[in-house]
Amino acid sequence: MKQILTYVLCLSFGLVFSQEKQTKSYFDLNYFSGNIALHNNDILHLINEHPYGVILSWNKKTFGEKDWEQRYNYPDWGVSVSYQDFKNDVLGNNYSVYGHYNFYFLKRNLMLRIGQGLAYNTNPYDKIDNHKNIAFGSKFLSATYVMLNYKKERLFGKFGVQGGFTLLHYSNGNVKAPNTSANTVAVNVGVTYNLDDTDPEYIKTVTKEKFTQPIKYNFVFRSGINQSDVVGTKQYPFYVLSAYADKRLSRKSAVQLGTDVFFSMFLKELIYYKSVAFPEENVSGDEDFKRVGITAGHELFINKLSLLTQIGYYVYYPYDFEGRTYFRIGLKRYFGEKWFGAVTLKSHGAKAEAVEFGVGIRL
Repeated sequence: MKQILTYVLCLSFGLVFSQEKQTKSYFDLNYFSGNIALHNNDILHLINEHPYGVILSWNKKTFGEKDWEQRYNYPDWGVSVSYQDFKNDVLGNNYSVYGHYNFYFLKRNLMLRIGQGLAYNTNPYDKIDNHKNIAFGSKFLSATYVMLNYKKERLFGKFGVQGGFTLLHYSNGNVKAPNTSANTVAVNVGVTYNLDDTDPEYIKTVTKEKFTQPIKYNFVFRSGINQSDVVGTKQYPFYVLSAYADKRLSRKSAVQLGTDVFFSMFLKELIYYKSVAFPEENVSGDEDFKRVGITAGHELFINKLSLLTQIGYYVYYPYDFEGRTYFRIGLKRYFGEKWFGAVTLKSHGAKAEAVEFGVGIRL
């Protein structure tokens, strides 16, 4: 009896405490349905129905306790999980988990959500059992989604509604071939549920200020594994040495200019393979697999995270592979004032070459 009474008292105090302390968070549940975008003619046979799914998200609100929250109009951050049925036995289904940010515009009626995470595919490519699935060459994929919604909270007590458009992208970054990837363009509708009765007031202490910083120099080492588009070839490591200078334009952003040196072992093997298997392509096998590029880019600083976007051009390009122009997009996480880690995707247009894991220093 004493144990039961103790349990009830503890539970009661826990409920009272949870009611008094604001969580500053909410859930939203969205249903989406749409079409697979035709970004590559090779996936025409995979587009035959309208895929659909659900996205469940937990969101933590910010109210300006930190300066960066005020500068970005009090964004939310949170975690999402999703399920997508491609309505195609070849593609299977995807289960995903993401970290995300919500940014607000138009008096907080318009929400832009950007989420990045991992997905699990139930029916990836298999040369015997599922040779038609050229979109997903592996079970685990990089997953990205972007949601643009009109949103109204607390329309019915703690419940609200939202709706708009969602883009979902899945790719393994050419870690394993084939990897044509898949993009879903969808319409979504959803409900929101706030865990608190009311929200606190927004803090407004930051004023417009001129921010200056001397030019900083960044040195980055990136690596990972990837594979050529020839299905059945081996996976090889790659190494990238990068150096670039950046100049802060404000507390939010900086522009960059630099260079990359690429040592891609898969390309060395691909050159040898082409010289043996396709003599009509006039590949001698002695071509250098190394590449050197120059880059220009932008970095958007969000608290300790930043969004990196770069465009590059190969100035040393002895073997023609996917063209001279390349792109890089990804996230950096700062540890202190100088050191950072980075996860980036390098691509040539819509075709991914590698997912790069990097460590660097900003001096």
